[in-house]
Amino acid sequence: QVQLVESGGGLVQPGESLRLSCAASGLNLSRYTMSWYRQAPGKERDMVARIITTGGGTNYADSVKGRFTISRDNAKNTVTLQMNSLKPEDTAVYYCSAQSWPYSYWGQGTQVTVSS
Repeated sequence: QVQLVESGGGLVQPGESLRLSCAASGLNLSRYTMSWYRQAPGKERDMVARIITTGGGTNYADSVKGRFTISRDNAKNTVTLQMNSLKPEDTAVYYCSAQSWPYSYWGQGTQVTVSS
């Protein structure tokens, strides 16, 4: 059974940092493009960061470029999202996703709240 489990969310003040982790079981993350998405209340789920399998190339949403960093540890079968200089508009539920056509897997999400 495939499972993606996110952790590391919480409540922080503007300007602070959080590190999200996504741990996988039942699949080899090194074979998947891994992404973090987020969904704020009343909004669409949007891609935040992505790291591909070959070469480890990354893509980021314009709103997080320079602040967020996605990385993968294939030996530990995990993907992390380092989030720095957090802003209130980063508040959302963050989801981990593993994609390799035609397969797509999602975690349950972890809440990130940025508020003073």
